[in-house]
Amino acid sequence: MEHKTLKTLEYDKILNMLAAFAKNEDTKRKIQELVPSEDFRIVEQTLLETDAAVTLILKYGTPDMLRICNIKEQMKRLQIGGSLNMAELLNLARILKNARTLKRLTWEQTGILCGYIEELVPEKAVEDRITSAILSEEEMADDASPELYRIRRKAKNAASRIRETLDSMIHSGYYQKFLQDPIVTMRNNRYVVPVKAEHRADVKGIAHDMSASGGTVFIEPEGVVNANNELHELEVREKAEIERILMEISQAAAEIAPELELNFDTLIHLDFVFAKAHLALDMKAVCPQLNREGRVNIRKGRHPLIDRKKIVPISVRLGEEFDSLIVTGPNTGGKTVVLKTIGLFCLMTQSGLHIPAAEDSIMPVFTDVFADIGDEQSIEQSLSTFSSHMKNIVRIVSRARENCLVLFDELGAGTDPVEGAALAESILEHIRAAGAETVATTHYSELKLYALSTPGVENASCEFDVETLSPTYRLLIGVPGKSNAFAISERLGLPKEIIDRSRQRLSEENLQFEDILTSIEKNRQTTERESQETIRLRQEVEVLRQQLEQEREKIEKQKDKIYDRAREKAEKIIERAQRETDAMLEEAKAARKAKDEQEQLRAMEEIRRQLGLKRKKNKSPKVRTAVQAKPAGVNINTLKLGASVMINDLGDKGSVLSVNKKENTAVVQVGIMKITAKADNLTLLEEEEGVRPKTEPPRRSQTGLRRGEVKAEVDLRGMMLEEALMQTDKFLDESSMAGLHTVSIIHGKGTGTLRAGVQNMLRRHPQVKSFRLGKYGEGEDGVTIVELK
Repeated sequence: MEHKTLKTLEYDKILNMLAAFAKNEDTKRKIQELVPSEDFRIVEQTLLETDAAVTLILKYGTPDMLRICNIKEQMKRLQIGGSLNMAELLNLARILKNARTLKRLTWEQTGILCGYIEELVPEKAVEDRITSAILSEEEMADDASPELYRIRRKAKNAASRIRETLDSMIHSGYYQKFLQDPIVTMRNNRYVVPVKAEHRADVKGIAHDMSASGGTVFIEPEGVVNANNELHELEVREKAEIERILMEISQAAAEIAPELELNFDTLIHLDFVFAKAHLALDMKAVCPQLNREGRVNIRKGRHPLIDRKKIVPISVRLGEEFDSLIVTGPNTGGKTVVLKTIGLFCLMTQSGLHIPAAEDSIMPVFTDVFADIGDEQSIEQSLSTFSSHMKNIVRIVSRARENCLVLFDELGAGTDPVEGAALAESILEHIRAAGAETVATTHYSELKLYALSTPGVENASCEFDVETLSPTYRLLIGVPGKSNAFAISERLGLPKEIIDRSRQRLSEENLQFEDILTSIEKNRQTTERESQETIRLRQEVEVLRQQLEQEREKIEKQKDKIYDRAREKAEKIIERAQRETDAMLEEAKAARKAKDEQEQLRAMEEIRRQLGLKRKKNKSPKVRTAVQAKPAGVNINTLKLGASVMINDLGDKGSVLSVNKKENTAVVQVGIMKITAKADNLTLLEEEEGVRPKTEPPRRSQTGLRRGEVKAEVDLRGMMLEEALMQTDKFLDESSMAGLHTVSIIHGKGTGTLRAGVQNMLRRHPQVKSFRLGKYGEGEDGVTIVELK
């Protein structure tokens, strides 16, 4: 790119804006050297880098990067075995810390910048050695080395002894009359006291300095000379140790010199990329879409150097239906701003910068951009002058070629209008023949007609409000503009007869052309007003539609609320009815249970009565004696589980299932019934063959098992399901072989898992005919009664 073009389009001011966002001086120097690239791939790469940095900042914030200084000279010194000072080493530590900080970013965060992040080489050991040893650019830590710590401790003690000696001296009544002030100060790095000049001989020691007036002599008392000498020696040793530590750290840095240089270059580039991202965010810019066909399509572009509160966005296209654009309109109407916006956007794009425009803006990569714009005064001051630079035009014409952009401001102006128009038309033809794209501003009607009659050339105009005599700065593509000289002059008060004579001097063709332009402008304004009215009506319809939609949603929400309230009310009614039903069922169950208990009590009383009659008929003298003898009951504390007992009032035998010492009761299994009896109603039976009456031995089943040898129940409580199923299967087989018809499986209530597992097994067991849960008195849900085949 030509330097003149960069200056004409004020590219340097964009670089200054960009440099303000850089953190490092090397980055700012790099920015000032930035020039637009002609390589499509480089432009594409740099734009993607800027876009990735913008995304990173928006999502995660700006990475925390410390300011760093150039290390090129330091690296040369390290390569020849030199030593760096504390400030230079701290700069290396900052470089390593920046590398380590950026290295934490993941690939998803950095996108196309991932390659640069991967290049960074953090060296935590060297970084920690520097930061732990060096506190600031002029101070080293006491614990930078054990030797430095010992030296500084000794120096501190020596200084403390010197001050104690001098403090006692200046507070002494003898010396106070000799001293100018009772203070201790330093001269030539040695502790001294200020002595009056006339008492110089009264204070023995070494004089190191004298005040400007000569009235005070600074004397080092001989009592502290040796201590000062020791302190000075320690200072020399301290300095030597610091130099040794710096050399040691410098040697460690020299070992990673290539990594440090790579880190520095990468960090400067990343700082440069993030500066471009910050500029894009500040300008509310977007990444343009690139193309290789020379197409320009700027949508709502805003010149970055014009006050953002005053700028009017423009939309302009070039290189699609036409390759040349003729922009007309009155002075100060914004024609020069259009030229500079197009040219500057091209330079910014090819420098990897985002452009302040709307999304989907399209920019090409030109080989060169040429500009001849007025006297190049700043548009920031709203100044726009128009003078011809034929020398500049000659240079442009000689260099214009394919894939170039040429910008002309007031082409052909400053000379005879007829000759100037003809010359301008010829220049445009030559530029087009060379294959370059052109945007030119003019007041010549001939160029407007040229654009109307030439394929590939299009008119454009900067809109001007004649009523207010002010430009709107809107660019209208396809509409030739008017200079509006007559209208502006008439509005400003020029006599009408002068204006009429001026019109008469115009040729008939010019008048017809101006009338056509006026008619086109009126039609355009009418169409635009109708279009705006249509847009307004469409917006009103859209607002009404949204309001209706909101009302509909509101009604739907209210309907949903009504349904919800009705549903809640119904659920409450159902819940209340359910509670009432449950209560009634509980009451019915309790009544039935009470009735069943009464029936069972009556049945038990009947059984007792029948048993009593039976015993009266069949009892032997031995048993009668036992019955007539009043049983004394059993001791509940000695009663064991499984013991055989007699229930005295029933006369039935059974085995003890459980004992409740607190209530003095026991649960006794009598056949398939479980009876709770008081301990004093039980008699413990002894299993002695001598007293057992002779009866017929129990019959054996076909398998050889006796019924008495197999219990009619099994207790599974406390077992795991698998163990319980094995025990149940064994129990059922033995019960079947023993000829039992009904057995009980005690599984307890609990969570119901054991009961469900057992009953699933019973459904498939070949020995089981049927099964049911126990009834009242049989254990209820905690027992399953099984009928065997």
